[in-house]
Amino acid sequence: MKELIADADAAGKRLDQWLASQLTPDLSRNRIQSLISAGHVLVDNRTVSEPKHKLREGSTIALHIPEAEPADPQPEDIPLDLLYEDNDIIVVNKPAGLVVHPGNGNWTGTLVNALIHHCGDSLSGIGGVKRPGIVHRLDKDTSGVLVIAKHDKAHQNLSAQFADHGRTGALERAYLALVWGMPERPAGTIDAHLGRSHRDRTKQAVVREDREDARYAITHYTLEERFGENSDATALASLVECRLETGRTHQIRVHMAHIGHPLIGDNDYGGAYKTKANRLTDELKTTVQNFQRQALHARLLAFEHPMTGEFMEFTAEMPEDMQNLVEAFRNGGLKD
Repeated sequence: MKELIADADAAGKRLDQWLASQLTPDLSRNRIQSLISAGHVLVDNRTVSEPKHKLREGSTIALHIPEAEPADPQPEDIPLDLLYEDNDIIVVNKPAGLVVHPGNGNWTGTLVNALIHHCGDSLSGIGGVKRPGIVHRLDKDTSGVLVIAKHDKAHQNLSAQFADHGRTGALERAYLALVWGMPERPAGTIDAHLGRSHRDRTKQAVVREDREDARYAITHYTLEERFGENSDATALASLVECRLETGRTHQIRVHMAHIGHPLIGDNDYGGAYKTKANRLTDELKTTVQNFQRQALHARLLAFEHPMTGEFMEFTAEMPEDMQNLVEAFRNGGLKD
């Protein structure tokens, strides 16, 4: 139970607004609103269930915070590749094929299920539920570094860092992508708005800036290695590092396809390039056809610890399947 006295500044303000100013970052405004609506707030010993209730100076506000409820997703003993863990956060190297959060078609066997099992009682609750705080995601078939919050305060801080996209803070994200062809310049920036594809609502597409659902998206890329160079200064494929200035759904995959260099193995955004495999040597063609995901790996994540402010940086090597694919391109090439 928390008890507060409304000061002069509180007079005339909404209950939820003033409580948020007093209790952030321990509780978010959304969390406070849900507690008020559920009848967990008393004003002068009377239950108030309207977040917009106007306060008077001198009023006594009592806030009851119930114990976190058990999470709907059930704990599952799924192995985790842990890079770091303390009482506030956990950092993992997510394997390809693992869905981050339960959802349509994937209600079990997710990273969240694994984290609930692994963390146990160290999860104090996100929004009143004992669950891990997911502040960013990786596609099912993208591997690499993820940070997860264990409680509300850490979740709010990390969410703010990701919303800021590193403009004023330490947040930094770098991915490795194996793409068809080679960008014309060794480094560049892709600045193109993204929105829902009209052809397939499950996909994203580059859209006009003035479209209602358009969200600006910026990706910076740097060429790291090229494979199968041609006499005209082009290449069969290349390994590029992509750094995100925004974090939109499928951003790297859509942006690289937009400039004509879709990720190898990306059937959603690079399906038109499947015929390129027919020009490869038999051994390399087989390796590419057997690689059943987009060649994308989140190799670096840096941020400030949400409680201590310490700068933290984590890296993860490419998983074996992507390393083998890259090595095959180093050793292979086009048919004579």
